[in-house]
Amino acid sequence: MSGLPLIQPENATGEAAALLEEVQQALGLTPNLAKAMANSPAALKGFLDLRHALHGGGLPVPVQESIALLVAQHTGCDYGLSWHTYTGTRLAGLSRHQAHRARRGEAEDPFTEAALSLTRSLMHHRGALTDAELAAARGGGLSGAQITEVVAHVALNILTTYFGRTARVCVDWPLVRHDETRA
Repeated sequence: MSGLPLIQPENATGEAAALLEEVQQALGLTPNLAKAMANSPAALKGFLDLRHALHGGGLPVPVQESIALLVAQHTGCDYGLSWHTYTGTRLAGLSRHQAHRARRGEAEDPFTEAALSLTRSLMHHRGALTDAELAAARGGGLSGAQITEVVAHVALNILTTYFGRTARVCVDWPLVRHDETRA
């Protein structure tokens, strides 16, 4: 079954055209996910606004990318794994080994480990954390603001993985499959 059409930047009009141009300017390319999301300029704008706001938050970019990798692995989204493996290793400074470990919810440093543990708990319990899980996040060094941002990153990445799978977006990054087991 085919997914949603890709809105090509040269054919886009109105707000969709402006948003796709913003993506092109920010990334130097227009990924298929953005082209598919441009079917609803409101959805694309919401995605871009949340992504931009969180990028400037209190979580280091490598932690943000690690969360994205874990969510993509958990949801079985090859698009998200491909995108965040590329950006995590090329732009955020993760090694390939660190990216692979993040997919399993593991990290070398305690702060990233705490953020990934919280991410796992959020996904497993669909947001209904136990007191012990919340205390563990705090004990792992996450502030209230950082816990809030982990929740927001999980929500952002669930949005993109669910959308990518629903829209059947073709991967336009170097392919990483959720069923790969090698580092």
